[in-house]
Amino acid sequence: MSHHIIKAENIHFSYPDGTKAINGISFEIHHGESVGIIGPNGAGKSTLILQLNGFLLPTSGSFNIGGTPVTQKTKTEIRRHVGLVFQNPDDQLFMPTVFDDVAFGPLNLGLSPEAVEIKVEESLRIVGCLELKSRPSHHLSLGQKRAVSIATILAMEPDILVMDEPSSFLDNHSRREIINLLRKFHHTKIIVSHDLDLIMDVCERCIILNDGRVQADGTTKDMLLNKTLLEKNKLELPLSLQNK
Repeated sequence: MSHHIIKAENIHFSYPDGTKAINGISFEIHHGESVGIIGPNGAGKSTLILQLNGFLLPTSGSFNIGGTPVTQKTKTEIRRHVGLVFQNPDDQLFMPTVFDDVAFGPLNLGLSPEAVEIKVEESLRIVGCLELKSRPSHHLSLGQKRAVSIATILAMEPDILVMDEPSSFLDNHSRREIINLLRKFHHTKIIVSHDLDLIMDVCERCIILNDGRVQADGTTKDMLLNKTLLEKNKLELPLSLQNK
């Protein structure tokens, strides 16, 4: 699979109760881009990214990852290339130990036990949590859980890293560690966040969603310095730019 382009073409999505979450979204994201997706609550951000690897499928329209459409039949293959880190790390960590959680993906890819151990240690080392590998995941702090949940995805070696609210529930130190970690990654990154300072630190491009539609798409600096555009979409300037 070529992983260079993510294409969303006229995506619509409605939940079974009839709620319309996505109302005709289209964009392209190229290999190596770091893209922030922002917008008010209910804008459709989380619904959108859950469709990038087939957790949800569009009601109409299509996602295409490197030339492969995201469908019921292709979602297993798509998930080898698109790694999704959930907002709540407890949704991602369910095995007895940190090692088991990080090993789960590589084992399901059919890697040998020796290769799996290498992948686990490499991934935990990247996120600074190698010393936690024998710990029960449910005993970790939120910051540690967040880092380990990222390691579970890195162990799969995805081409595209998708994160939903990576700084939520974190103290300032843990938040800064996650930002520094994300800045080191050379993956294509797609990050949904209300933390606009994190988006400024990590993402070169920003897409603003509201009412299930793309309201603006451009460089992060242009988007997040535009107070009028932000207010129109129920957002505020990043905290670091307020009162200046």
